[in-house]
Amino acid sequence: LSTKEGKKYRLPTEAEWEYACRAGAKTTWSFGNDKKTLGDYAWYEANALSSPEQHAHQVGLKKPNAWGLHDMHGNLFEWCHDYYGKDYYKQSPEKDPTGLAETTTGLRVLRGGSWYHGPGLARSGFRMAERAAGFLLKYYPHGFRLVREVD
Repeated sequence: LSTKEGKKYRLPTEAEWEYACRAGAKTTWSFGNDKKTLGDYAWYEANALSSPEQHAHQVGLKKPNAWGLHDMHGNLFEWCHDYYGKDYYKQSPEKDPTGLAETTTGLRVLRGGSWYHGPGLARSGFRMAERAAGFLLKYYPHGFRLVREVD
């Protein structure tokens, strides 16, 4: 895509992803702390896994966050550029942390939760790690969103 359009596209850093997800909020989810309204913003186990619609859904069918971004909670876990470090944020720069460049484990960060999982994994601050190499995306609720860098 970068080559085709002559613009730079990339995966977001974990910090960029969370900043975009929160959209200025400091609550559990970008829309507040009330789990009862999660279904208005996210596909997760209560409205997808526990229904006939056991799959990821087209983006934009749920309400967006305050910045107009859809599906930041649920639907698909999203890959971030960073390698995973359990305690990375204890020693990272406070402003614009770029994440670990590499690790011995090869684990990468995933954020956002999925249609298959419960509300706790769809929290703005939830993070997990998976090995990206050889990953069978066909069988897991993982995807990605791209950042386009401004010229």
